Amino acid sequence: MHGELHRGERIGWLRAAVLGANDGLISTSSLVVGVAAAEPSRAAILLAAVAGLAAGALSMAAGEYVSVSSQADTEQADLARERAELAASPEAERAELAALYVNRGLRPELAIQVADQLMASDALGAHARDELGIHETTRARPIQAAAASAASFAVGAAPPVLLTALVPDSALTPGVVGVTLVLLFMLGAVAARLGGAPIIRAAFRVAFWGAVAMACTAAVGRLFGAAV
Repeated sequence: MHGELHRGERIGWLRAAVLGANDGLISTSSLVVGVAAAEPSRAAILLAAVAGLAAGALSMAAGEYVSVSSQADTEQADLARERAELAASPEAERAELAALYVNRGLRPELAIQVADQLMASDALGAHARDELGIHETTRARPIQAAAASAASFAVGAAPPVLLTALVPDSALTPGVVGVTLVLLFMLGAVAARLGGAPIIRAAFRVAFWGAVAMACTAAVGRLFGAAV
């Protein structure tokens, strides 16, 4: 026996954490840069940053909860239907499970033996895994997903908020932009490392689109600030 690293089991929490932190960092930094480009007071910029952090974290939590709850409802409906079919026609379900194993390369007689043993141990679990594709490690968990998304967004949004509060006016925009790009590069690299993807390409991709977002928001702030 030996341990193996399987990154697929990380995909649920990794996706939510990376999405939340990315969104928090990019959206809050872009908000700060855009509002600063309109040249309001420091208090107005800080208020916008804090409001962006709070609203974004709550929005991420709500969106993730609704989305994952829909997935959980679908899973529960599929499991309830499968449970009813197992109670009504176990032989048909046995044949269906065996047919799945035959399609995967087992001999028919061996497939039947495997189906019999798995159904004797946990019939619903066997059908959930092999027929429906529902695995315990990837089951929908709405509250966990919502909390992870809100927390990761808040963590990502914290650096631009702190910079807005601490950095002098003359260095606010370049400071926020520079720190954000560095953090985005690091975040992209960490996510790629955890997911087994090419690190440099992923890091530059995240940093590039963050730069685009901040540049566009700054242009909007400059345009409407000048108009006002």
